[in-house]
Amino acid sequence: MRKHNEFRGTGVAMVTPFKLNGEVDYQALAKIVEHLIRGKVEYLVVLGTTGESSTLSKEEKRSVTAYIREVARKRIRLVLGIGGNDSREVLHSLSTTDLKGYSAILSVSPAYNKPSQRGIIEHYKVIAKASPLPVILYNVPGRTASNMTADTTLQLAKVPNIIGIKEASGNMEQVMKIIKHKPKEFLVISGDDNLTLPILGCGGDGVISVVGNAFPKDFSEMTRQALKYKMAEAQRLHYKLTDITEQLFADGNPGGVKAVMAMMGLCKETVRLPLVPVNDTVRATLRKMVRNF
Repeated sequence: MRKHNEFRGTGVAMVTPFKLNGEVDYQALAKIVEHLIRGKVEYLVVLGTTGESSTLSKEEKRSVTAYIREVARKRIRLVLGIGGNDSREVLHSLSTTDLKGYSAILSVSPAYNKPSQRGIIEHYKVIAKASPLPVILYNVPGRTASNMTADTTLQLAKVPNIIGIKEASGNMEQVMKIIKHKPKEFLVISGDDNLTLPILGCGGDGVISVVGNAFPKDFSEMTRQALKYKMAEAQRLHYKLTDITEQLFADGNPGGVKAVMAMMGLCKETVRLPLVPVNDTVRATLRKMVRNF
């Protein structure tokens, strides 16, 4: 049976904090986990794009995966990012990763080699068959250079062990087509913070959020109110967050949200090359917004 309600609501695509020397900052990582649990988000997504997973070594990935499991202590659901553009390597990661304590896999559509829609379907079929955990698809054409069409998603929605999609195409028509025609328990999860309320209003199931790293309480409450169709309160929180959310992405992700989290004392701004911290203008604007928030 598909797991449905476990992943309704707000998931947070966690940042990976680094020390000034570039090493993973485990003390800050623990602080962030506690911050998100206190903020009442429904689950954490570990080693996603926002977590700078593409710059982490295999050993660092194993260590971060295990450390978050240890800190979380079964108090919150955990989702692990395992994806890539080499299907064989993804299968190898699935077979060699200790998934104890995790509830699902988030797997991004292949980047760089730009597979056809048929290639995307076959890629996810082998992942779904091999994965011991339910699989959430992730469509983010701004990063992968290829879009998973609504028809492709709807085909994959019928595959056993695929339970939903994180949709970050920014295309509301595509999102609505998926929601209209999907199987009842297939989850449609927003991958765009500022489109979360419209997607929920159209029948979506939640969000995997970046801004939730910094403002988990407000963002998760907005999502809960929208899922109850209490739109007046959801709209209030949505518009409270829209300007700062837009500014978080003005000079790259996760540079923006790490800058805000540094102002909150949660972690340092450090990112790994080829990413760089936000520029001084964006940082000053964010600082003013945080003070006013």
